[in-house]
Amino acid sequence: MRTGTTDRPGRAEAGPTPRSDSAGQVRTHVEPAIRTLLDRLDPDNRLVAGYQLGYWNADGSPTTCQGKGLRPALALLSAQATGADLEAGVPAAAAVELAHNFSLLHDDVMDGDTERRHRPTAWAVFGTGPAILAGDALVALAYEALAEVRGGGPAVRRFSRDMRALICGQGADLAFQRRDNVTLDECLTMAGNKTAALLSGSCVLGALLCDGAPGLVDGLSRFGFHLGLAFQLVDDLLGIWGDTRRTGKPTGSDLRGRKRSLPVVCALNAGGGASSALMELYRSSAPLTDAEVARAAALVEATGARAWAEREASRETDRAWAELAGLDLPEQVRQEFTDIATFVTGRDR
Repeated sequence: MRTGTTDRPGRAEAGPTPRSDSAGQVRTHVEPAIRTLLDRLDPDNRLVAGYQLGYWNADGSPTTCQGKGLRPALALLSAQATGADLEAGVPAAAAVELAHNFSLLHDDVMDGDTERRHRPTAWAVFGTGPAILAGDALVALAYEALAEVRGGGPAVRRFSRDMRALICGQGADLAFQRRDNVTLDECLTMAGNKTAALLSGSCVLGALLCDGAPGLVDGLSRFGFHLGLAFQLVDDLLGIWGDTRRTGKPTGSDLRGRKRSLPVVCALNAGGGASSALMELYRSSAPLTDAEVARAAALVEATGARAWAEREASRETDRAWAELAGLDLPEQVRQEFTDIATFVTGRDR
C-alpha cells in the first residue's frame, strides 16, 4: 500500500482522478442538481456554500476547485446496482455531497484549519459564523433533496441515522483532543461514525430510492463501511506523512494540531520510550516547531503505529472487496465500484 503518495478526497483533491468516469458523471448529472438547490438559499449563505463546494471564488466569480465527488459517484452507482437508470440516484448523490461539505465546513472551524483544496477554508475567508450557517444550510438542502422524491422515506431515515453517527463521531473526535487516555477501540468507533457511516450511506441511498432488494442494500452498506474505515486510515497516514502538494494541507498538519488520529492513538498506547516521548509533546501547550513535528512523526513510526495503520487499511480494504464480490451486480457497476475503491485506498486488488 503506497500510503506516502496515495491520493484521496479531502486531503488530496488535486491528485489524479479515478480510472472510472465517475467524476464526469458527477459533473454532468449531480452538479446541476446541487446548483439548483443552492439557488434556494439566501444570497449570503449561497455565496459561502458555493465557495465551499468549489463552484465560485469568494467574490462569486467562477472557479473549478471541486473535490473528486466520490460520495455522489457511489450514490449514483448504488442506484444503477438495482438496474435503475443513473438519473434515479441524483437526489441521493446531491444529498451526500451536500452533507459531506456540511461536515467539512464545521470540521474546518472546529479544527482551526485554514487551507483546504489548496485555497483558504470558508471560515478563514468569510468568518466563523457564516461558515457554520452555510454548513447548516447545506444539510437542510440535503434533506430536501431526499424528501422530495416520492417514496423517499427509507432513504431519509437512513440518511438521518448516518448524520447522527457522523455528528456523534465528530463530537468524540473533539473530546479526544482533551484526553490523554483515548483507547484504540474508542478511536476506531469514532472513525466508524465520523467517516465510515456517511460513506456507507453513500453506497446505499441510491439503491433505497430505487427500492433495492434488502440483501443488496445490506451488502452495499457493509462494503461502504469497510471502505470508509480504510479511507480514514489512509487519510490519517496522509495527515502525518502526506505531501502538501497532493494533500492541499501543510505537511504534518494533524501532528501540528495535536490531533489524536488513529496512528497517533495507536502510538500513544504502544508503551515504551517513543510512546512516552510522543505523549510529552502532545501534553505541551506550546506550539510545535517544524523540528518537533518531524520528531513526532518519527516517534509515531518508531512505535510501529504507521505499519499498524497500513496493515489495518489493507485489512479493511480486503473486507470491502469481499463484500463487493458477494453481490450480484451489473459488471460495469462492479467495475466502477472497484475503480473508486482503488482510488480511495490507493491499493489494487
